[in-house]
Amino acid sequence: MNCIIDTHVLLWWLSDDPLLPANFKKIIENTDNICFISAASIWEISIKSSIGKLEIPGKYLDILREQGFHDLPVYWEHADKAGTLPFHHRDPFDRLIIAQAMIEELTILTTDKRIPLYKVKTLSGTEKRK
Repeated sequence: MNCIIDTHVLLWWLSDDPLLPANFKKIIENTDNICFISAASIWEISIKSSIGKLEIPGKYLDILREQGFHDLPVYWEHADKAGTLPFHHRDPFDRLIIAQAMIEELTILTTDKRIPLYKVKTLSGTEKRK
C-alpha cells in the first residue's frame, strides 16, 4: 500500500500514543508499505511547536527518516488542487494532504471524519491500541 499519514496520526506514531489505531500501527510497521509524510504536516508541526501548542523531539525529522518514511514535497499541482476542493474542510494543511493523496493516488491514514467527504482513498482507524 502507498499511503500518506495525516498529521495527527503521525504525532500519535511519534509519541507511541495509545490513540494510534492498531491497524495504522501495523500498516506503518510493514516495510512492504510505502508511507509518505507531506511537507504540509511538517510545516503544521513546526508552526504548532513554535507557538507552544505542541512538544516535539528536536530531531524528529531524523527519526522519521530512520524509520523509513518518505517525504512528499508540495508541488504546484498539489497547491492548485487544494485551492479547488469544496469546503468540507477548512484546515489548509488537511486540504493540501487531501490534494496530494488525490494527485499521487495515495491512501490517507486518518481518523478525521470529514476527509472521506472528498471521495479520496482513506483508511480510518478501526481498532484502538491496547
